[in-house]
Amino acid sequence: MPSQLRWGILGTGNIAKQFATGLNACRRGKSVAVGSRTAQAAQEFAQAFGIPTAHGSYEELIRDPQVDVVYISLPNSMHCQWTLSALEQGKHVLCEKPLALDVAEARRMFDAAQSCGKVLMEAFMYRCQPQTTAVLEAVRGGAIGELQMIRTSFCYKARKIEGNVRFNRRLGGGSLMDIGCYCTSFSRLLAGTEPLSINVVGRMHASGVDDLAAGAMSFAGGIVASFTCGMSLHADNTAYICGSDGYIEIPVPWKPSAQGAQFIITRGIPPRMDDPKAIPAPPPRDVRRVDGGGDLYGTEADDFAATILEGRPPRIGREESLGNMAVLEEMRRQIGLKFSS
Repeated sequence: MPSQLRWGILGTGNIAKQFATGLNACRRGKSVAVGSRTAQAAQEFAQAFGIPTAHGSYEELIRDPQVDVVYISLPNSMHCQWTLSALEQGKHVLCEKPLALDVAEARRMFDAAQSCGKVLMEAFMYRCQPQTTAVLEAVRGGAIGELQMIRTSFCYKARKIEGNVRFNRRLGGGSLMDIGCYCTSFSRLLAGTEPLSINVVGRMHASGVDDLAAGAMSFAGGIVASFTCGMSLHADNTAYICGSDGYIEIPVPWKPSAQGAQFIITRGIPPRMDDPKAIPAPPPRDVRRVDGGGDLYGTEADDFAATILEGRPPRIGREESLGNMAVLEEMRRQIGLKFSS
């Protein structure tokens, strides 16, 4: 059994650059090849990140015998096709979120992985971070009493619209697919089950995709989750987990600092709003710091390596990915976003 995985990176966009940087810092893997639509793009990427082999097509990358695992960073509409192709060539696959365009595609991908005896995992990087594990343990350990509400936000203002795959309907774009998927994933993780009801509203951009959306989900046990996501506005991008005895604030839930990440557990009675003379002491705040241990994407790569090299269950399994795809599919149905022509 090898001690390191040999990675091939499919795509040369921004997320691929971040992942390549992480691979150069991880312990259990190394980049051996990159594949792009053009030889020039692949060569420039390879030179920038010290990758020995550059392929001028996706096909060459997935057929490279030196590659053990393929990281897919292509547009959403291409995830299924190239995951299936990589699996057929005997490669493990770490595919960027969202895993597919819909549940049917995702199921085909997992069925193929099982048939080929390979590991497929959806690349929600935040799930592999120690901060997420520590927050989950705090909630399940009763730090805030009975979990009742989850509030999440993930927004940014896109500087460029023309040529941006996130604003391309045929490529599976839109705020729900790009960043709303984090909010649904996080809420489902905390609730520990699938939602009983889903309600979402969205605003459609001239390009044909949602550029902002907001929604709510209800879960068993009376848990309620709300979220906002958008590609044309600014927001705090935080997460709050509210319980009967306190709440947890996560200032940076989606891409925590590699060193010194933190979340805050606050307990006590909140200030009264109906008596201006009442100035109670602020609720005690328990600031918990979590050391990420290194580059965020390097941690993700090492985490995935543990599944392949040690047989550990994947951080994000089949049913979890299928469940998130089902939620996103229903949300797109409600706002009228279809990817087919």
